[in-house]
Amino acid sequence: MVDSQYYLSNDIGISALDCGEAFRLLSPQEKMYAHNLSRAAWYGGLAVLLQTSPESANIFVLLQRIFRKQTPAQLEQVATAAGLSSEEYQAFLVYAAGLYANMGNYKSFGDTKFIPNLPKDKLKALVWASQAFQEQPSEMEALWDSCSGLLYSLEDRQKQLGLGDKGITTYFSGNCCLEDAELAQKFLDSKKLSAYNTRLFKKDNGGKACYEVRLASAVQKDCAVDGECESCCGSFSFEDKEFTVKRGDYGPLMEKVCHYLQEAQTYAANENQRKMLEEYQRSFTLGSVDAHKEGSRYWIKDKGPIVESYIGFIESYRDPFGSRGEFEGFVAVVNKAMSERFAKLVSSAEVLLPELPWPREFEKDTFLKPDFTSLDVLTFAGSGIPAGINIPNYDDIRQSEGFKNVSLGNVLAVAYATQKEKLTFLKEEDKDLFIKWKGPSFEVQVGLHELLGHGSGKLFVQDDQGKFNFDESKVVNPETGEPVSSWYRGSETWDSKFSTIASSYEECRAECVGLYLCLNKQALSIFGHDEQDAEDVVYVNWLSMVRAGLLGLEFYTPESKSWRQAHMQARFVILRVLLEAGEGLVGLEEVTGQDGKPDARITLDRSKIHTVGKNAIHRFLCKLQVFKSTADVDGGRALYDGYSTVSDSGAYNFLRLRETVLLRKEARKMFVQANTRVSGDSVELVEYEGSAAGLICSFTERFQEDAEQLETNLLELNKRDATCWC
Repeated sequence: MVDSQYYLSNDIGISALDCGEAFRLLSPQEKMYAHNLSRAAWYGGLAVLLQTSPESANIFVLLQRIFRKQTPAQLEQVATAAGLSSEEYQAFLVYAAGLYANMGNYKSFGDTKFIPNLPKDKLKALVWASQAFQEQPSEMEALWDSCSGLLYSLEDRQKQLGLGDKGITTYFSGNCCLEDAELAQKFLDSKKLSAYNTRLFKKDNGGKACYEVRLASAVQKDCAVDGECESCCGSFSFEDKEFTVKRGDYGPLMEKVCHYLQEAQTYAANENQRKMLEEYQRSFTLGSVDAHKEGSRYWIKDKGPIVESYIGFIESYRDPFGSRGEFEGFVAVVNKAMSERFAKLVSSAEVLLPELPWPREFEKDTFLKPDFTSLDVLTFAGSGIPAGINIPNYDDIRQSEGFKNVSLGNVLAVAYATQKEKLTFLKEEDKDLFIKWKGPSFEVQVGLHELLGHGSGKLFVQDDQGKFNFDESKVVNPETGEPVSSWYRGSETWDSKFSTIASSYEECRAECVGLYLCLNKQALSIFGHDEQDAEDVVYVNWLSMVRAGLLGLEFYTPESKSWRQAHMQARFVILRVLLEAGEGLVGLEEVTGQDGKPDARITLDRSKIHTVGKNAIHRFLCKLQVFKSTADVDGGRALYDGYSTVSDSGAYNFLRLRETVLLRKEARKMFVQANTRVSGDSVELVEYEGSAAGLICSFTERFQEDAEQLETNLLELNKRDATCWC
């Protein structure tokens, strides 16, 4: 593997997320609401440090202590005196910024470890020369000793996140393997407990395996408490194994989340917001996913708020088993002009959905018109910031009660801006067109992906009473011509059934919906694209997808034959499907670049998109939906794993192409986010420059009022489980 993969380059793109205008237009009450929600999100987001790696929290505290005493500008002179070159000091700043932006020392997009791009002895010299060390030498030395080994380690298992010998995870203790994860899922299903806010710890009790399921909660008690009719905690025997369910994971952080949600309630705009925040508090206090689901129901009912937010253990991409959610919280302000376009898309959904390539019975009985808004992000706490979101992820709510779609406008504006000289793997004549239409085409893709991708398709379910949500005697599987013979039963969910492939498979389905429906003139017209412009948008959208499929190889690990990023695996699968379609639709060849090094060129015949391309996606998308609807895990896994295979045999040497992709990769951008602070009766927005120093300052100022207590809490939480990762 190429070493540069494990460093962040000194010239990595770092952009400030601009939300100044959107924030200024808020009323004083809305600003206070946004401020308190932001505080809740930022404190909760620190849990991601503990969800990422054994060393992340300690590295975070080490950096916070250094930069609380000296700003990046002040520390520069210290670094020079300690023998660091300007490039080495910049590498240190970029590493620190990367740790903050990813909320840990593994990339949020790709799950690869990154280490400082300067010698360990130079970094140690800088730490020893810092004011923080001068004032507290023994504490700082202990902190350095606790994390410096892992900070630089690139042993095979530590190169990426994963379960067992495939990588590092702190969702499971180090002695857990896939069989333990599967057993725990069965246990949780039997207790009707969701895995979203849990971690699993395996212990040996006299030669017998015992499992501790830990719920994220402010309350530490394991008995029933106020607001709960009976406790879900206690000890249980299951399949001849002992399971204990306990509360209190990330306790002090969940307390802070609850405190600020309580404060935000005072400034809520309506009853739905108040009830939503009440249920969220109950969820984070007791560790109750049911309460979070209840809060999500009120959230769906809160249509078109000026200040939009969501918070909790949401996305399961980074759990190697695919069931546990990473904490995230966002606060954003509506962009009215762009939201009008999305409202039109929602209104057209009932016309567009029947265009999808599966029978009517495989679509939801009624399309629940969601909110679909374009937002400017004020706060996005977690490991990374997406371009669009479709939530909640609870299938039972999404199926029968509704969901919301969000496009993050100020993220889109800066994330996908590309310089021509950095544009890889395209023909010269495609590059100008690509740059012109990449943003607009991605906006279309995000809209269709979130609303009609994640928002479409029915799951066939038989509930605990034996009642079906479909006519099992009549519904025919279009792939076999036979009656449907499998479905979800009782408490089974999409995530629990499809587990390790669920996230990527669903992203692939949504991406295919976007590709398929962007061929519809009405869909394009909603976004203001007609005639030749519309054709260019289609071409660039499909070209972006096949290029992204090639770029996706960066996120594949040959040693473990595993994918580290759900979206990029999905895009590689789509590239394979379109290559397989043949007839000259997509071309992929290995070439030599102008620099004499290996390169690759991807081409797309635009005259065949509406015929060969559409037919290929039609067939593939129908298969994806049928396997998903019918809970056919074996069929779905065989299909998806087949297309996900990266080998050096066949028409394309994908393993060799992967080396070329790594050679020419451009690092993903990092974002600098503003802070809010109360000044008298009003709330001020504090903005920072788009640089490593700006990103660092935003974090040191974010937790000023209780920095020492917070750092102590993080170190104690980390120390409590330190022996579990060995």
